[in-house]
Amino acid sequence: MPLFDFNKTISSSTDAIKSLSAFNPLTIHKKGIRAKAIFALALVCFLWGTTWLASKQGVKHIPDALQMAAIRQFFGGICYVGFFIYKRAAFPKGKEWIPILVLSFLNFMISNGLSTLALQHKITAGLGAIIGAIFPLWLVVIGLFASKGKMPATAIAGLLLGFGGVCIIFYDHLNEFLDPQFRLGILLSVIATWTWAIATLYTKKQASHFNPYFSLGLQMVISSVVLYTFSTATGRAIAITAIPWQSWAAIAYLVIFGSLIAFVCYLYALQNLPTEQASIYAYINPIVAVVLGSLIFDERLTIYLALGGLVTLFGVYLVNRAYKITSAEQPEAEGI
Repeated sequence: MPLFDFNKTISSSTDAIKSLSAFNPLTIHKKGIRAKAIFALALVCFLWGTTWLASKQGVKHIPDALQMAAIRQFFGGICYVGFFIYKRAAFPKGKEWIPILVLSFLNFMISNGLSTLALQHKITAGLGAIIGAIFPLWLVVIGLFASKGKMPATAIAGLLLGFGGVCIIFYDHLNEFLDPQFRLGILLSVIATWTWAIATLYTKKQASHFNPYFSLGLQMVISSVVLYTFSTATGRAIAITAIPWQSWAAIAYLVIFGSLIAFVCYLYALQNLPTEQASIYAYINPIVAVVLGSLIFDERLTIYLALGGLVTLFGVYLVNRAYKITSAEQPEAEGI
């Protein structure tokens, strides 16, 4: 048997090229449903990763990140609500508003609002994305106290690996913890993951009581009004006309690419791919944010961040696999 089979190598290379052709936007309309779904998933992986950079860029040029989050949520939410009104979807009635209000508070006022605000406190886009990805680990922590059943060993291993990876990352930031602004940014990011984990559990419990997609738009609109009112009441909001074009460009990108295009692609991928495969975006988004943050914003990319990030994401993967509940069951707050 030859050590090097040239024909086999050529055949393998051809197969690889054919598989990559699914990502060619010029020919995707000729492909089958699965190829289109993979292409849509690839867009989700990339676009939701870039939303961290867009948010970071936007908060650089506006005094209050909560004001920017409110404007972004309002326009994104209006698009969703407008679509369902066009489809003549029934508005929630009576007690159906309760889960919508609760999730609006958890998902957008707190989780999305604080994760955006954290970027204004010396948190890099890459670090924010990695912290945002650990919310499944909190599901295990909650389960340790709330679940009567035995925790899967894989979930415990994933929990330890996940937080071990975070420790590796923060080892490279020990000196920065002396900066109160950095500590505040970390605290805000972590709180955002807590509320997102709680919202995930609440959504699973209440999912049968409301349209989750129509609800998403309503949650965003409600949150935007509350956040904008809070920003104005605290005196940090500036006049709409005074918001610089850089922040408007970031908001437009977040609404068009993060909230609309990526979310439509996500739904298409979720409908035409296995849930576990569709959920891969949750592991790729932070990698995209870290790499592009290093290339575009010159954010420091160290061996500790790279290694710790990979260990953390592997821990998250083990947790998701153990419970067969993945991030695909609920879109990322940052990507919405």
